[in-house]
Amino acid sequence: MRALVVVNPAATSTTAKMRDVLVGALASELKLDVAETTHRGHGQELGAQAAAEGIDLVVSVGGDGTVNEIVNGLLEKGPSPHLPTLAVVPGGSTNVFSRALGRSRDPVEATAEIISSVRAGRTRLVSLGTASACGTEDSGAEEAGWTDPRWFVFAAGLGFDAEVIARVEAQRAEGRRSTGSLYVREATAAFLLGRERRRPAMTLQVPGEPPVDDLFLCLVSNVSPWTYLGARPVNPSPEASFDTGLDVFGMSRMGPLRMLRTLRRTLTRSSGTWGRRVHRRHDLEELSVTASRPQGWQVDGDHLGTATGLRVRHVPAALRVVV
Repeated sequence: MRALVVVNPAATSTTAKMRDVLVGALASELKLDVAETTHRGHGQELGAQAAAEGIDLVVSVGGDGTVNEIVNGLLEKGPSPHLPTLAVVPGGSTNVFSRALGRSRDPVEATAEIISSVRAGRTRLVSLGTASACGTEDSGAEEAGWTDPRWFVFAAGLGFDAEVIARVEAQRAEGRRSTGSLYVREATAAFLLGRERRRPAMTLQVPGEPPVDDLFLCLVSNVSPWTYLGARPVNPSPEASFDTGLDVFGMSRMGPLRMLRTLRRTLTRSSGTWGRRVHRRHDLEELSVTASRPQGWQVDGDHLGTATGLRVRHVPAALRVVV
């Protein structure tokens, strides 16, 4: 089996020595090439190259951003039964996709699990999503005003969640580590000091339903949980799954106390209703979000700038992965 291992040397939870051990273990089982990412978008280039060259297996050693880039490369020309299979070794701070596939949080144990699965031929097809944005400065557009669709493996969003990610990325650029506490601090600051939750600008549109206005957050999930604070899952859409369509979690104007109650619900899965300012949808094939002023947008935890609209679609059985 020909395999390409794509290593992100900047991954936060693995050291250079550990990555050498992981690659050595994989090389004992596979005919292996190894490539380290050197710039943003390099993972996508390597994924596209692997698909073009007929590689059997691509192994991502990095975080969710590395996975997202590789997936966008593999699926550059759309789903196909002849594409390489994807395996994921967790190397980032959160590793949502890897955990959704049932991988251990420990990179060494996860590598052993992957080797065992490859030997046994344990794979499955998973559904993914695509997101296109409008009102951006991106010059590459599939049609007037809309960016080319970008694949996501676990989440896409417009509004508050993207703003928090942008704030965290700014802190990381100054040398801060990506931790759960950093996300909590930046989310708290964005909520208390930002204007978006006081003046919600977004509208959710689901085919066949009335529009939902005055949202300041609209999060689309492909898996559950949506993310983690360390080991603790954050679960706004607990029914989301690789086996169904997309789930949506939206929030309209609310104060700090209601926000805390909503956050508690996402952390504890407590019983009771979500309240009239929380809007949830399950198993959607498509949806769109529009905004009266530019909002941040993100896919798989990667901030992509601002937009005034997001068009999201579900793609079943899009990619084969090692489980």
